[in-house]
Amino acid sequence: MTVDTRATPASSPPPPRRGWGSRLVSGLGQLLVTVGVVLLLFVVYEVYVTDLFGQRKQAAATEAIDKQWAEQAPATDTVVVQDPAQLVTDPRQRTPQYSTLTGEGFAKLYVPAFGADYTFTVVEGTDADDLYIGPGHYADSQLPGQPGNFAVAGHRVSKGAPFNDLGLLNSCDAVVVETQDDWFVYRVLPMEEEKAGWATAAGTRPQCAAVTPLGSPYDTVAGREITVPSDYAQVLPVPHVASTEVPADAQRLITLTTCHPQFSDAERMIIHGVLTASYSKSAGFLPPELSES
Repeated sequence: MTVDTRATPASSPPPPRRGWGSRLVSGLGQLLVTVGVVLLLFVVYEVYVTDLFGQRKQAAATEAIDKQWAEQAPATDTVVVQDPAQLVTDPRQRTPQYSTLTGEGFAKLYVPAFGADYTFTVVEGTDADDLYIGPGHYADSQLPGQPGNFAVAGHRVSKGAPFNDLGLLNSCDAVVVETQDDWFVYRVLPMEEEKAGWATAAGTRPQCAAVTPLGSPYDTVAGREITVPSDYAQVLPVPHVASTEVPADAQRLITLTTCHPQFSDAERMIIHGVLTASYSKSAGFLPPELSES
């Protein structure tokens, strides 16, 4: 009989039991990884997926407004009004009137400084659903070309992000608004730090010919302001003045609002502009301001 003389290996000792502290750390690590993945997916959804959805909604709004405008023949003449106060002497003898429905487009917004392809259809309303479509008009503010304050809100990140680059605007940059019958050209007001030496410095640029720091009651209004989200006085007929009444001698302003800083809603960035020219629409005509860079 053959005897197996090979040593029998000793059985492996059982693994040491992990203490509660080790198990807690391991579980916490797994939880943090899971939370991190969920947050990453949420960021991807908020920044990229909603952006795609917003672009589709904006495209649909633009298609609808183009169809609506195509049903009305444009005017045959082009009327240039350099002084906003002269809008009332327009040959049509009217202050622009509009019929708007919440969530539907009624105007288009162009910012030449952002490139020739920058255009967004502006919808009525500033609820979440409205701003998902594109820039939204504060329903209680005035409309394009009217005395007072045409105020528009827009997302800075996600959902189409129409106002992502709003902080890049400089004084006198053109903001052009197209309606069914008219073109309105606004220009960004002087920044607060530019006001004192405006006439001999920034104000000497060619595009600033019709722009100047505004007097009372607009003397506290600047081209760019950073404020708190609850500061709705920025979109009143006279910004900073707590009244919904439009003064008889009111300026014709535009106000653009968005979140600040980027990726945060802790504050609001405000851009104020003043109407410097208007054109009656006619076939084939585009305002020369659209070609500015």
